[in-house]
Amino acid sequence: MILQDKRAIITGGARGIGRAIVRQFVNEGAHVAIFDVAFPEDFEQFAEELRATGRNVIARSVDITDGAAVDAACDAVAAELGGIDILVNNAGITRDKLMLRMTDEDWDKVMTVNLKGAFLMTRAVFRHMMRSRKGKIVNISSVVGVMGNAGQANYSASKAGMIGLTKSCAKEFAGRNINVNAVAPGYVETDMTHVLSEEQRNAFLSVIPLKRGCSPEEIADTVIFLASPKSDYITGQVINVDGGMIM
Repeated sequence: MILQDKRAIITGGARGIGRAIVRQFVNEGAHVAIFDVAFPEDFEQFAEELRATGRNVIARSVDITDGAAVDAACDAVAAELGGIDILVNNAGITRDKLMLRMTDEDWDKVMTVNLKGAFLMTRAVFRHMMRSRKGKIVNISSVVGVMGNAGQANYSASKAGMIGLTKSCAKEFAGRNINVNAVAPGYVETDMTHVLSEEQRNAFLSVIPLKRGCSPEEIADTVIFLASPKSDYITGQVINVDGGMIM
């Protein structure tokens, strides 16, 4: 198991891409703390299935936009698990609108959850990682943070900001043997994309050379690699997992 007994925090881990990352981390031997603001009805059954493997699976309702709450939650997890080896900043929201219709609240909410949340989590976890002089941080960005997208100025800006955060932290943390990288998913088959019309879906697929969407598990595979010892000489990088959408 490539993550045997590693201790990880995964934000937004209750559903979608985050849930796939949680499952595969546990399958690879990690103990996992899941931070989310709300948990779906089937979550406890999901968590119990994972605990049956003998791994610790902790679920915490945490507002990642609240610095004090983040610090307290990370300290508690570090105490319970004996440390923190891996952070995956996956939590994110959308409030898609054309620029002229986008409100201050639409902008602020997305930037606060997606970018400030990642900043607060990274700062809190770094305090623990620097003591042990090791760690892996993986930020879930997006291809729209690389190329932009009409109707997603707030989301694109937040995901582009995560790329800047990734590169800056990679330079700051390297002296402590802490790697920081980002994954930029393209079109992923999740509940969020299932609501798209056939026309919208076909528009996405028309610009993807592989002519299919990505599964959450395929994103999780890349995160596993970046969180594992196999990526020890990789830091400050952005890996597009997009079927060739941007090249």
